[in-house]
Amino acid sequence: MMDRLRKVNFWLLLITGLIGFLFGLGCYTVYYAEGLSYLSNDPKACVNCHVMRNEYDGWQKASHHAAAMCNDCHLPHDLIGKYVAKSENGYHHSKAFTLQDFHEPIMIREESAAIVRQNCLRCHSEFVSQTTIPAHQEGDVLNCIKCHQGVGHGPLK
Repeated sequence: MMDRLRKVNFWLLLITGLIGFLFGLGCYTVYYAEGLSYLSNDPKACVNCHVMRNEYDGWQKASHHAAAMCNDCHLPHDLIGKYVAKSENGYHHSKAFTLQDFHEPIMIREESAAIVRQNCLRCHSEFVSQTTIPAHQEGDVLNCIKCHQGVGHGPLK
């Protein structure tokens, strides 16, 4: 009976220690990566990673600098959609940077590009509702970014 109790205590201690270690590692990772800053609307959070420096610097010189921040263009505007997109992007970004398997220059995923297109239409709905120029469309979708790439991140080099 005493032997069995020691084995249970050993495994309980080992599992508790492992959980504590993983929790501590997770907390340190969030601290080191400035993870809580991603919950804010501060554009500086986007340059926690050096890969986004060119986009941030370009945004500061772009025509939308005074009117829109990163989240205004790159995230849905409903509360749940915003944090779902932040979670998905956070997962993809942390995986890419940890494994160093990202494309340079950084490229937007199609899901994220669709959100940006939606936000263009949301902010500029009065103007684009009258747009019927075929060059603005890809299939049935208006694609502002096709011609106006430099608006958000400044002129293309």
